Amino acid sequence: MHTRTLGQGLKVSAIGLGCMAMAPGFYNPAPERQAMVRLIRDAHRMGVTFFDTAEVYGPFISEEIVGEALAPIRNEVVLASKFGFGYNGSSVTGRNSQPAHIKARVEGMLGRLRTDRIDLYLLHWRGSVAPT
Repeated sequence: MHTRTLGQGLKVSAIGLGCMAMAPGFYNPAPERQAMVRLIRDAHRMGVTFFDTAEVYGPFISEEIVGEALAPIRNEVVLASKFGFGYNGSSVTGRNSQPAHIKARVEGMLGRLRTDRIDLYLLHWRGSVAPT
């Protein structure tokens, strides 16, 4: 698989896997969790090293699936996740990109992703996901 460099040295596969549709509520009914874990691992076996998710997908479900799938191969992949929303439990309450909120969100993300780092941490684009 061809690679690309993001920023100053983050080397990723030319094709990445976006994991939004692995959670219920985005364009599809809830896929079977273990099928999504297998899909992620199969993508890696085929050379994909870049995986993208966000806490708002599910909310939280996509990160849990990605974390489960990538835990055994975490050091072989680049993981991106996104922030920018406030929550009441698992309900999105609106946008929130205040520094204190971001710091608080990271801890939960690290746990769900089963990792000690997020390689690429992004603010969700304005208007990308409507609060429910």
